[in-house]
Amino acid sequence: MIIFVEENWRLNEKIVSLADKNKTQVDVEMLVDIHTHSVFDEANCVSVQNVMWHEAENFAILTKAQSLFSIGIHPCFLDAVSNSSLEILFETAQFSNVVFIGECGLDKNSTANFAVQLYFFQKQIEISEKLQKPLIIHCVGYFNELILLKKQLKPKQKWIVHGFRGKEQLALELLKFGFDLSFGKHFNEKSVLAAPLNRLFVETDESDLSISHIYQSIANVKQCSIDDLSAGKKLLKC
Repeated sequence: MIIFVEENWRLNEKIVSLADKNKTQVDVEMLVDIHTHSVFDEANCVSVQNVMWHEAENFAILTKAQSLFSIGIHPCFLDAVSNSSLEILFETAQFSNVVFIGECGLDKNSTANFAVQLYFFQKQIEISEKLQKPLIIHCVGYFNELILLKKQLKPKQKWIVHGFRGKEQLALELLKFGFDLSFGKHFNEKSVLAAPLNRLFVETDESDLSISHIYQSIANVKQCSIDDLSAGKKLLKC
């Protein structure tokens, strides 16, 4: 078990100061893409760029002006991960423009066994709680286990299941136990209808579609305006 001692992982004050200066304030008229792997900025959009723990190791990416990030250890990329990876993750996640932890979670397609996936997922949950930053969750085939884990741990931070494509029944079950849902290019319309506006997020992930296109598609299903899809802006406290 790793015990994170705050004073042992305190960032250099100059580095923290630089990150603070770069923290983005979200304009009320902008769309929020809460999870993307794209490095290209779209007009009138604030994107939360996902980076892996090793990509942010040199800190340079986190000082990029006008950018927000999520940082995590993906369950399908655990081959080269160790406890020292968690230490790097904890340190880099303290930058003020790192707004989410993840993506992280559980995946039946991963080459890592379930116990290993669960260990690193739980460690990232600890980081999320300690730093008070919401969790972006990747889950494939382990939703029962995911729900059980949330019931056991009772986290205070938001757990957002990203790229949700599941059926309405699963959506309702996740919502019942306090999960929020994020939808991208592919989604189940009944699941979108089931998600309350204040718990529905929008993302591009790895899609080549624009975030505005995805917002419009979801707004069409919800029969609402794009402005009504404001959960992302509220989460980022705009």
